[in-house]
Amino acid sequence: MNFFEHQAAARRSSARLLALFSLAVVSVVLAVDLVAWSVAGSNVTVLAWCTVLTLLVIGMGSLYRLASLGRGGESIAMEMGGEPAPEDSTDPDLRRFRNVVEEMAIASGVPMPRLYVLEHDAGINAFAAGYSPSDAVVAVTRGALERLNRDELQAVVAHEFSHILNGDMRLNLRLVGVLFGISMIALIGHKVLHFGLYGSRDGGRGPTAAIFMMAGAVVALVVGWIGLFFARMIRAGISRSRERLADASAVQFTRQTTGLAGALKKIAGLPDGSHLFAVADAEEISHMLFGEGLRFGSLFGPLLATHPPVLERIKALDPSFSNARLDTLARRWMDHPPHGLEEDVQLGLHDSSPLPASGAAYRVDEQRVSGHVGQPDATDYRLAGGIVAAIPEELRVFAADREKVMPLILGLLLDDQKPIADKQLFGVGARLGRAVAADLATMAEPLRGLHPALRMPLAALAFPVLRRRPRPELELFLDAANAMVLADGSVSLFEYCLGRLLTVQLRESLDPSRYARTGRRSPPKVKQEIAIMLAVVASSGHPDAAVARRAYIAGMQRILPQATLPYVVPPQGVLALEDVWVPLDSLDPLAKRLLVEAITLAIGHDGRVTVAESELLRTVCGVLHCPLPPMLAQA
Repeated sequence: MNFFEHQAAARRSSARLLALFSLAVVSVVLAVDLVAWSVAGSNVTVLAWCTVLTLLVIGMGSLYRLASLGRGGESIAMEMGGEPAPEDSTDPDLRRFRNVVEEMAIASGVPMPRLYVLEHDAGINAFAAGYSPSDAVVAVTRGALERLNRDELQAVVAHEFSHILNGDMRLNLRLVGVLFGISMIALIGHKVLHFGLYGSRDGGRGPTAAIFMMAGAVVALVVGWIGLFFARMIRAGISRSRERLADASAVQFTRQTTGLAGALKKIAGLPDGSHLFAVADAEEISHMLFGEGLRFGSLFGPLLATHPPVLERIKALDPSFSNARLDTLARRWMDHPPHGLEEDVQLGLHDSSPLPASGAAYRVDEQRVSGHVGQPDATDYRLAGGIVAAIPEELRVFAADREKVMPLILGLLLDDQKPIADKQLFGVGARLGRAVAADLATMAEPLRGLHPALRMPLAALAFPVLRRRPRPELELFLDAANAMVLADGSVSLFEYCLGRLLTVQLRESLDPSRYARTGRRSPPKVKQEIAIMLAVVASSGHPDAAVARRAYIAGMQRILPQATLPYVVPPQGVLALEDVWVPLDSLDPLAKRLLVEAITLAIGHDGRVTVAESELLRTVCGVLHCPLPPMLAQA
């Protein structure tokens, strides 16, 4: 299943979640009405009021919980007690974690997520949360950092990145919200019972009132248990199949099974397993976790578990693994617990590939390109390691510095011609202050000779630090970036698309729940916008008008073979794209695949692309929420 098929499946899962939620609500309402009928008989008014009040409690509970998740992934990470992993940490476990996630983000073509650590959890677990890659967080337990070697940690992070890329995160957050509503009656019963037991010592209520309160709380708990049972069933049913897919994706990404199998073996063989310390919070997000976060009894365990049995997951990767081998490992680890960093030294882990020459060109095939969207592999990870190593240390320090990150990213848009650069610097100073403009001027030299394949990765690494700036500053930053792009009156397609990509990702990180949508439109409904996109791309990449026309026609034939729209270059040039992004982003996931193939044909009509052209393609795809790994032609 490729990226676009995963996106379509995620949309279908949302519809299935709505149907299951409706069924659960009906069951809870019927249970409440049954209690009301046993007390008040067949009084229609009483039954109607019970139905309405139950629906209000469930609906308001779901809406409240969804609103509390408006900040996206950070909301979940902080509720779980996660602590941000500092960019400049000297902790070797944290540095290794950050390096692995940086390489994963670069290989996947998505912004660097914010990193959190659950410091008080010795079990091996992790989760990714957010509405989109722009607001995503990746959190791991301290146990995962200490017990896993680099290959195992990379496999766990790859598993979580599959949730980021395939649209699972958005569904998972919605699941938290709607299931909270179903559980509201049980929660109310629990609170009332607790208040009745421990709050009655003030003597403010008579014994009769206390008895009625306790009886009502017990009834609410019993009825609410139905909601809890359905919530756990829904959570488990949706999660288990996705966890199997995520395991398969992690193996596909890393091209080896030993890392993921090793992490699962340590979960199965160590006493803490994958269980979390905060049981109440783990219950709510159990479907997000890498491993089972709760301990279920043997009666309902197989039914309510959000993950397949850990031995089943191991044997899917290592068919020869047996219970006897697990017992041997468990005894060994009881005496000598595994230590990830020590294993790294013993195994000589970490490998990377060098960057190609900046002027190199590669042969491309549009179907392989679209198949590569959201599907990085081991080659991409090795290249990502080379990219991270190739970024000058000075620029990496700036990317981790809260005060330097804005001028650093703006520096990617600084023009090589001094008169235009001076105009850009003046505009930045007017909007963000002279200090930012001065820093930008200082960074111009190290950025000027930057390899074209390093520009987007550098922005991706700086993104988590950038989005922590105050919102008013980010609004001014976006205005300054837009002004820099327009400063010379002749906007290149790459400059424009990079500026647009920064705008889209920052907007989504500021209001993550607002932009969490999956498109449904078909290509014929946006054919004018498709024609404009392909005309701009073809004309920008091919100076010869005849060649550009052929590139445009090749792209149109791929996505709209029956259309007869002529090749017309918009008079406003690349700025004509301002009106096409939203309609094109609203395409059905499977239609987006055809659009990516059409854009690839328009850029690389001759069957070859340079490194700079491949970065342009990645930028365009990024704006359309189709993350493309770097150096795609080597895949």
